[in-house]
Parts: sequence; C-alpha cells; structure tokens
Amino acid sequence: MRLLMINPNMTEAMTRPMARVAQGIAGDTAEIIALTAAQGFPYISSRAEAQIAGAHVLDVIAHHHDSVDAVIIAAFGDPGLMAARELFDLPVVGMAEAAILTAAMLGDRFSIVTFSPHMARWYGDCVRQTGLEARFTGVRCPKTAPVSVDTVATDLRADLIGLVEEATARDGADVVILGGAPLTGVASDIASEVQGLLVDPIAAATAQAIGLVRLAPTYGRRVARPVAKPSTGLSPALARVIAGG
Repeated sequence: MRLLMINPNMTEAMTRPMARVAQGIAGDTAEIIALTAAQGFPYISSRAEAQIAGAHVLDVIAHHHDSVDAVIIAAFGDPGLMAARELFDLPVVGMAEAAILTAAMLGDRFSIVTFSPHMARWYGDCVRQTGLEARFTGVRCPKTAPVSVDTVATDLRADLIGLVEEATARDGADVVILGGAPLTGVASDIASEVQGLLVDPIAAATAQAIGLVRLAPTYGRRVARPVAKPSTGLSPALARVIAGG
C-alpha cells in the first residue's frame, strides 16, 4: 500500500516530522510518500491561503494519483479536500477532518488546542463542516501568535500543556486535538502530563487512510462526479483529470 502525504506548506521542516509520525503509524502496512509544496506559503494560516494551496494540492494529486492507493492532505485546514474527493477515484483524507472524527469516536466531547489565535475561528469552521459542532467545546490557544512556527512545539510546550488542562478541566473535553502541522508529535510527548485523551492529526489521518484503502470502495458508479470539461492554463495532468481522462 502506498499513501501520498502532501504538505501544502512550503516548509520541508514540517514535512519530515509528519512523515515520521505517519510511517510510524503505518509500520510495514504502507509506504508514506511525503511531498512538500513547491509553491505557496511557508505556513497556511488563513482561508485565503488555504484556497490557493488547495489548487496546488489538486495539481500534485493529478500527477501521482495513478501510482498511490490514498492521499493524505497534511495541513490542518484540509485545503482542497472536498474538491479532491470530487475529482479523484481514491480515498483522500484531510488531517483536520480525520482528527475530528477520531476524537468523536474516542469520547463524548472534544476540543482543539493550537498555537496561534489566528487559526481559532478557521479551525472552528472545520468542526462545523463535519456536523459535530454539538460535541465541540471550542478552541484553546495562546493570546498572541508566535513570531516563528518553526519551534512552537518546544517553545510553547508548557503553554500547550496548560491549554490542554483548560480544555479538559474548564471546558469539559474528554479528547483534545493538537491542531496544526507544527504540533506534530506533541500529543505523544505530553500525553503522560495531562488529563484526557490526545489526538495527533497526522496519526489519525494515516490510520483512517489505511482503513479506507482496506474497505476498497468502488468508485465506478459514484454520484456527484463533476462534468468533464476543457480548461486553460492548468498543468496537463490536472487538465486531463478535469477533462474526464
């Protein structure tokens, strides 16, 4: 089994730890092919940036979909997720949606802890899109955004522990998602120091991608397939997919 993991952020330093976590979950079951965006932004932190990144995600999948069994979009806002599911006949998993669905399976109420207030409303929107808002206790984050996202997992470790404790003790969350690609690996690192269950989004996405491949969905007669049409200015690979090729 081969899983394509796309990091839509133009930061290889984020891709490496996500690939390690994903491969650790996959073990001998699947090979993780990890790719980093070649254009876009160092880190996606807004809906506008996610919209742009989503187009690049579709292009990357178009170039690789024939050689992999599933795709993981490795950015918490899941840029391009629903569009990719419309276009490609293989499982496409977003790490935000996967984390949310996993949290809902582990407990009654769940929260998201992240590292910047800029993402709080957007991450809340991710929950609403799953239809699980009634079980969501909210987003906890620092009051100010970090100057750099490169070292937030270590620089904000104590703050993240405190935020998890607030999410469980004050908000009533049974499960806490550590949201954002720079927080990959934090869940396992602090699990013994906090109350509640923690979810690492890329780990959840990998486990769900493997499960979906094993379910072997049949795409040949699926509904809501986009109408094939010509396009201008797209890469040949993506143009072929949109044209129904």
